Amino acid sequence: MALWRGSACAGFLALAVGCVFLLEPELPSSALRSLWSSLRLGPAPVPAGPLSPEGRLAAAWDALIVQPARRWRRVAVGVNACVDVVISGVKLLQALGLSPGSGRDHAVLHSRSDLEEAFVYFMGKGAAAERFFSDKETFYDIAQTASEFPGAQHYVGGNAALIGQRFATNADLKVLLCGPIGPKLHELLDDNVFVPPESLQEVDEFHLILEYLAGEEWGPFKAPHANRFIFSHDLSNGAMNMLEVFVSSLEEFQPDLVVLSGLHMMEGQSKELQRKRLLEVVTSISDIPTGVPIHLELASMTNRELMSSIVHQQVFPAVTSLGLNEQELLFLSQSASGPHASLSSWDGVPDVGMVSDILFWILKEHGRSKSRSSDLTRIHFHTLVYHILATVDGHWANQLAAVAAGARVAGTQACATETIDASRVSLRAPQEFMTSHSESGSRIVLNPNKPVVAWHREGITFHFTPVLVCKDPIRTVGLGDAISAEGLVYSEAHPY
Repeated sequence: MALWRGSACAGFLALAVGCVFLLEPELPSSALRSLWSSLRLGPAPVPAGPLSPEGRLAAAWDALIVQPARRWRRVAVGVNACVDVVISGVKLLQALGLSPGSGRDHAVLHSRSDLEEAFVYFMGKGAAAERFFSDKETFYDIAQTASEFPGAQHYVGGNAALIGQRFATNADLKVLLCGPIGPKLHELLDDNVFVPPESLQEVDEFHLILEYLAGEEWGPFKAPHANRFIFSHDLSNGAMNMLEVFVSSLEEFQPDLVVLSGLHMMEGQSKELQRKRLLEVVTSISDIPTGVPIHLELASMTNRELMSSIVHQQVFPAVTSLGLNEQELLFLSQSASGPHASLSSWDGVPDVGMVSDILFWILKEHGRSKSRSSDLTRIHFHTLVYHILATVDGHWANQLAAVAAGARVAGTQACATETIDASRVSLRAPQEFMTSHSESGSRIVLNPNKPVVAWHREGITFHFTPVLVCKDPIRTVGLGDAISAEGLVYSEAHPY
């Protein structure tokens, strides 16, 4: 009888504490765990589904993400576009009759042998890389084999085209896309994307994306992580051939937002051509009517001199907004002698305080101020586990919703779901962090119920939110472009 009473009592107490978990999810979890363990009821239950930290965070985002008072009507995007052919790297190289030899990096690929050596070199490290293939005929032979290979997938590629595709999901938004657009890419584009006839060309620019899985083996090489090796013979995008077509199309289209990308594609050009083209970029941008915001989307680069030129040769002051990830942010700081430039790379998750310091430096050194005529007032930074939107005060509205929308689309697109599925994502952002390392910043403790945190520093506002990372991503190519586009959709620029 006593045993039965003890069991009944324990069951009743377990039910009661369980109700506390369900009805008061905002109580400190440490207090609930302490209560549970003091009653010796076994391991504390973890809330699941909508009441998990992921579910609560997603619900909080949904409440925060509201449309801006003034929405964009017409968006023009340019100038890099291509067809991404995604295929198993090992299977393609085997189909080409290649076998794994000694891994070796090549700055430029000149032959099939160079391709094989570079692929296994990076596969063995589990590292992403992108290379130019110099031999046109050999490249197109490889591209044809890849394109016709069973299981090969064709996608819209190039930052501008991917951003245009994301904008086109908004039915009430008119989208203009300029870039080298061949028949296959034109077929893949959303019907809501308008392409001026001058942008159409007879042959597509193909980018071959050779994927490999974590643990995949080929000969003596074994991939420690899943990743991809990208290569192309892309001359149109490399020379930004469609820049003038893009700018000339704006007068008739009359956009209220312009998005520019593709500057990183110039890395394959000579220094002289890079310098000349950058000046032409600035001249072209200056022809865009005053009052139309210009967003510049950066991408992976290895040429410090080119990055420094983009920062210093009036490109930054000519644009209104920037989009970039952690690799691009640190490379930018290293190239232009910014904060934390002595770091060779991020050690795991990029430190929030260090990221904040670099964003602050960019806007303070190159952004708009009373003493500087720069247009730059906004930066959207994204990394795997969190995003930050930094803006100069007085120029942008609805940025809380914008940063949350950008983070939400990272989780839905990677998992290929319409809404956040709490069971398929995980909260991996730092639970607490400092807002700066250059000065005495604030300590922030993450709360899933209030997922967007804001802080201020000398006329600049920062909005931070974690990302719900997809546990088993379906496709990650173009994720940064979707993030930047979604953040812009929810942004409102104040008139100049």
